[in-house]
Amino acid sequence: MSEPKGRGAAWTEERGTSDEGRRRLESGPEASEHKKLVVLVSGEGSNLQALIDACREEAYGAQVVAVGADRGTINALARAERSGLPSFVLRLADYPAREDWDAALARTCAGYQPDLIVLAGFMKLVGKPFLAAFGGHCVNTHPALLPSFPGPHAVRDALAHGVKVTGCTVFLVDDGVDAGPIVAQASVPVADDDDEATLHERIKVAERVLLVGTVGRMVRDGWSVRGRKVRIGS
Repeated sequence: MSEPKGRGAAWTEERGTSDEGRRRLESGPEASEHKKLVVLVSGEGSNLQALIDACREEAYGAQVVAVGADRGTINALARAERSGLPSFVLRLADYPAREDWDAALARTCAGYQPDLIVLAGFMKLVGKPFLAAFGGHCVNTHPALLPSFPGPHAVRDALAHGVKVTGCTVFLVDDGVDAGPIVAQASVPVADDDDEATLHERIKVAERVLLVGTVGRMVRDGWSVRGRKVRIGS
């Protein structure tokens, strides 16, 4: 796998690809036909791991070509390393302004020529330079049935509101907060004795399944957007 172009050591920390990972990514003509995913992470990386595992199946139709993070020493980067995947770290504090960080993130991701970027627990909002490059080709997840309960406390807010059903959403990222066009959703019942931790854990399980299934369908069948309506397939 070739290195991304146009990157400089002054603004990105790059990790290499192991021989095993390179052999897996360049295993033959079939692999080269797979759609390319760049996955952005900030923490544990359970959604990343689910995507990595799915991509091992030939029929899934995609390969993770790089993992990016906004911080170092997180378990998600260790997962990438164990899987032989290249990774990079771009820390917001290392840039004079947020716009500079956002532009660097866009340039780094573009170097891998991704077909789709997946925000898998990525705890930073992306801005105009990134959206100019990848608008309509970047998905995120949210632990609620949008447009209900956007923001960082979705599970807590759903419980406080007394809903009987909540869930998770995969959506296309735009310049709003959890406001982009909805691609797919899954429902999760709320038990009478649920607290934030127990409910969130069940949502996470549903979220991993939804994310893997939705990304797979998007890369295999394509997608289109008309207004706020996203359609997968022809």
